[in-house]
Amino acid sequence: MTTKNLLVELFVEELPPKALKKLGDAFAGVLAEQLRAQGLAAAEAVVTPFASPRRLAAHVTGVAAKAADKAVSQKLMPVSVGLDASGAPTPALLKRLAGLGADASAVAGLKRAMDGKAEALFFDSVQPGVELAEGLQKALHEAIAKLPIPKVMSYQLETDCELPGWSSVNFVRPAHGLVALHGADVVPVKALGLTAGRTTHGHRFEAAIDPVPLADADTYAATLAKDGAVIASFAERKAEIARQLAAAAAKVGGGCQPIEDDALLDEVTALVERPNVLICEFEKQFLDVPQECLILTMKANQKYFPLLDAQGKLTNQFLVVSNIRPDDASAVIGGNERVVRPRLADAKFFFDQDRKKTLESRVPALAKVVYHNKLGTQGERMERVCAIAETIGLQLGGPELAARSLLAARLAKTDLVTDMVGEFPELQGIMGGYYARHDGLSDDIAFAIEDHYRPRFAGDELPRNQTGVVVALADKLETLVGMFGIGNLPTGDKDPFALRRHALGVIRMLVEKDLPLELTALLSAAVPAFGDKISDATPALADFIYDRLAGGLREQGASAQEVDAVLALRPQRLADVAQRLQAVRAFAALPEAPALAAANKRIGNILKKSEGEGTAVNPALFVEPAEKDLYAAMQATVPAANAQFEAGDHTASLQALAALRTPVDAFFDGVMVNADDAALKANRLGLLKSLHEAMNRVADLSRLAA
Repeated sequence: MTTKNLLVELFVEELPPKALKKLGDAFAGVLAEQLRAQGLAAAEAVVTPFASPRRLAAHVTGVAAKAADKAVSQKLMPVSVGLDASGAPTPALLKRLAGLGADASAVAGLKRAMDGKAEALFFDSVQPGVELAEGLQKALHEAIAKLPIPKVMSYQLETDCELPGWSSVNFVRPAHGLVALHGADVVPVKALGLTAGRTTHGHRFEAAIDPVPLADADTYAATLAKDGAVIASFAERKAEIARQLAAAAAKVGGGCQPIEDDALLDEVTALVERPNVLICEFEKQFLDVPQECLILTMKANQKYFPLLDAQGKLTNQFLVVSNIRPDDASAVIGGNERVVRPRLADAKFFFDQDRKKTLESRVPALAKVVYHNKLGTQGERMERVCAIAETIGLQLGGPELAARSLLAARLAKTDLVTDMVGEFPELQGIMGGYYARHDGLSDDIAFAIEDHYRPRFAGDELPRNQTGVVVALADKLETLVGMFGIGNLPTGDKDPFALRRHALGVIRMLVEKDLPLELTALLSAAVPAFGDKISDATPALADFIYDRLAGGLREQGASAQEVDAVLALRPQRLADVAQRLQAVRAFAALPEAPALAAANKRIGNILKKSEGEGTAVNPALFVEPAEKDLYAAMQATVPAANAQFEAGDHTASLQALAALRTPVDAFFDGVMVNADDAALKANRLGLLKSLHEAMNRVADLSRLAA
């Protein structure tokens, strides 16, 4: 079977830039998947997606003009239904065969085979392979239907029939061209009111010719680059922009580097077809404004790449990715410099105006900002965060830390009512830190205000100082306790208040800062700050946090069994969890571990069935040598294991218990726990209860049992 490479392109109006990469990958992926499913492309066919602002395309290798014929065995019906007592076909069978294009002559060739408990009739036939035109039509329809379109447009097309009129089409953007080439041959497919051809269009202004004819599927990218002045591949265009950005920064010199932002790079890649990086600059006076403001306005509003010096400080030069390559770029450079100047001037104006009022003077304004209809205003929220922060501060550092934390918590949200944060919400916290220093507050308070949102995302840094840790903890706990208290919980992939992220932030601070705080007590201490606005959902919230912790530990490489063993005990100090995991891992590697884990599980089951029956152990009641030996072994081993546990050496504590393997095995081999004598039974249950408690201080070892 001969094959050729296939190229399909949809030429459209400008696609949404933030969705372009996903659209391109989805279009190529579904198209190839459908071709494979119909037998037109092999499983190992190479798929190359193309996506530019005005096109989605896919190149698929080794596509057949016609799929191979396929032997098909179809179940018809049970033999008892298809044949009568004499073996003649029933009307039901004849009707079914007719539906498959066969007649009564096919009855003799039907196969019999068991289908479950009954014998059934099967019809073997050869299904002709699909022609490429038909198969590609179906694949193209599926690829368009399954595009992850953020918002569909509806537009009108003039009908191509004899009667005049218009038809309605729904797609991400109006489509104006369709190409389908199998090698050098056009495949006659249709989509979105278009019929496939072999011509496309290049750059709006710089294409050498228009339209651009395509000789065959394999010269698509090269022809567009040469005649259309377009880099069709998203990945190649992105790499070219990155190369030009680095070259331009090197030309500026002084160790300058363009700001790293992969999302911005993706977006700019989706905005241009023929990238050309240019160096621009703005007046140095704007550098008096906090660089975060300038960087954000250049990135968010203009899609520029700010240049940072070797120390990471913003310079007054920036890089623009233009979509044209004129011989003289001065007009393009000048235009971009004129455009950015008012944006920077706005940022400077906001900064100057905001500093005319202190953060303290803005506190009353928080009472006018609604936080949540069930939880009140930002002013009420601030008071709750203050109360929680003061409580945590007293626990971690006494009155002095509590006082600093209270002040920082009181001012932490005030930048929400500044002009700068009103324009750029992403700067909340950051601007509060700048304004706090302007008000004469210490760096300790300014850092705490700036850092209280940290960690904002996975891998983000934690607050820099203790005051910041206290306020960040209080802020996240207020959100978690409040939202759980009103039943506003995350569902599926919906988490509008980022409760999962807040929970992970709490976990990271408790663990990485090694805070001597117990989780349940910490959550319970936050509840009174809400008064009667919420119900106490501490147990559910604790479960939620442990679930997030378990997921994080598994992502870091811990086995589900190890994590389950440690977290089954609900350790209150989360900073201890890593040590416990390490201890469990070391214990599990011991040859005694499987037997002890199995024994532990058995003991747990016995104690569950005999709950409340055990008593304090009385050595005088021991009868069997095995129970005496186990008690003696425990007396020799458990005190040392407990001492090591209290000293924080969880690994040594668990390994010390390995010595109990032999006496434990002997106990279960030679002792009847459920003795007829009630006192004897209670004493033996008491012995097992003591053993169970000793073995499960670090983790629930029964969870390690196979």
